Amino acid sequence: MTRSEKIIMFAATGFGAGSIPFAPGTFGSVVGVGCAFLVSGLPMVWAIGVLVVVTGVAVWVSDRAEKILGKTDPGCIVIDEIAGMMVAMLGLPFTFWHAVAGFTAFRVFDIIKPFPIRKVETLFPGGAGIVADDLLAGVAANLVVRGLFLFFAA
Repeated sequence: MTRSEKIIMFAATGFGAGSIPFAPGTFGSVVGVGCAFLVSGLPMVWAIGVLVVVTGVAVWVSDRAEKILGKTDPGCIVIDEIAGMMVAMLGLPFTFWHAVAGFTAFRVFDIIKPFPIRKVETLFPGGAGIVADDLLAGVAANLVVRGLFLFFAA
């Protein structure tokens, strides 16, 4: 493996989290919580900008990692979980309970993949398909967390 391929795989695996032999998506999501924390203090426009860049990088890296590994959407690619988790926490206060609720909701949507989440990953080839379902799972998780905190705060 070349140096550039090693760098791509390091990014694709969420800095190695996807290389953990069990529950790589869960560990990738934990990295995503950390990334969400890092952007949580930014103004919304900057947080969205960072998310757009992370998403673009995730699509490119996922596409390249698939080619390097010669497999379609291998479990070790978790940069998509990082982007999805960042969507799940976007615009929410970063508190312990928001992070727990966002993480839990995201993992449920990412694992179960209710319609249209499962469908969206088949609409796009390569890296775009790998990342698209996680972004949609993140949107669903974000909405659920907002609803929960709105309901329980009343």
